[in-house]
Amino acid sequence: MNTDLLNTYGFSAALAGAFEALSASHTTLRPARIIAEQRASWRFVDAQGEGLASLSGQLRHRISSREELPAVGDWVALTGTSEQASIHALLPRRSALRRKAAGRTSEVQVLAANLDAVLLLSALDHDFNPRRLERSLALIWSSGAQPVLILNKADICPDSERYRAEAEAVAPGVPVHVLSALNGGGVQALSPYLQPGRSLALLGSSGVGKSTLLNHLLGAEIQRVDHIRARDGRGQHTTTSSRMLCLPGGALLIDLPGVRELGLLDGEAGVDAAFGEIEQLAHACHFGDCLHTSEPGCAVMAAIESGELRAERLASYRKLLREQAFIERRLDARVASNAKQRWKKINKQYRARTQFLRRQGGLRS
Repeated sequence: MNTDLLNTYGFSAALAGAFEALSASHTTLRPARIIAEQRASWRFVDAQGEGLASLSGQLRHRISSREELPAVGDWVALTGTSEQASIHALLPRRSALRRKAAGRTSEVQVLAANLDAVLLLSALDHDFNPRRLERSLALIWSSGAQPVLILNKADICPDSERYRAEAEAVAPGVPVHVLSALNGGGVQALSPYLQPGRSLALLGSSGVGKSTLLNHLLGAEIQRVDHIRARDGRGQHTTTSSRMLCLPGGALLIDLPGVRELGLLDGEAGVDAAFGEIEQLAHACHFGDCLHTSEPGCAVMAAIESGELRAERLASYRKLLREQAFIERRLDARVASNAKQRWKKINKQYRARTQFLRRQGGLRS
């Protein structure tokens, strides 16, 4: 197997081992990486080049939720030609950027998989929102990827350092870069993250300049750029579906559509990481189960009184934890419902099979 192209897209020794174990009983399987989603099919790249694939019948039968569908960045095992390939299995994900699907549904959507880092883009204009940054960072931390915060449009913001300080206050431990994607100022600071074979995703709401930054990194006008709407200062969706692009230096960048709603997942891990300073302060509380409200000896409340911690930061932490608990309850109910429906289907098939055999005389009543 010619692995040069696969290596360009991040194929590793760990992935090779996982694929060998999977293909031991199916010698015609070959590894490929998903680079785009197209309705009920997926564009992939394998050792020979690009192609289009759909789910095999067996895999479609095994999938019980939207979360188990292939996502951009996934490694898969497939068969068939580049024009008509079938996906038989997904290789284990080492990271996954997931959210609760938009709306009132309890479904989970994987935005991108197998990421090393996520470039979170915010603009130094109407888009800048510390509370939204906290939510987005919690989502990224829970994915297993490293967040990198980018503040764009420095060319139109005379007070960018004030915004940087405010961003650093809500993003402890996260690199923060101020730049202008339009004129290229400060973009060079992203070079350490854009190493060959590294997989990244570009995340941000519409109008923050993702397409402009992407065009600059690619060195060509690949992505269409729309103007901000004058009536409300909001951007328009220029990216409508996820896709992976290979940058000139060899890094792999997944361009995600503008995301306005981010529902949290994965327990409290992402929230705890996004609010690391509150977690650190909590270790000094007198009571191990301190709620950080009015308990005596609360180090978190003491930090607020001294000015070390902002009250709105604690309020945001509590809000996201409450939302987390609510979503987990809904997801647990969904899992239980899916299991119940699956067993009902199995029992129905069993009864139908039993009745058929009785009619054929193969079973006694």
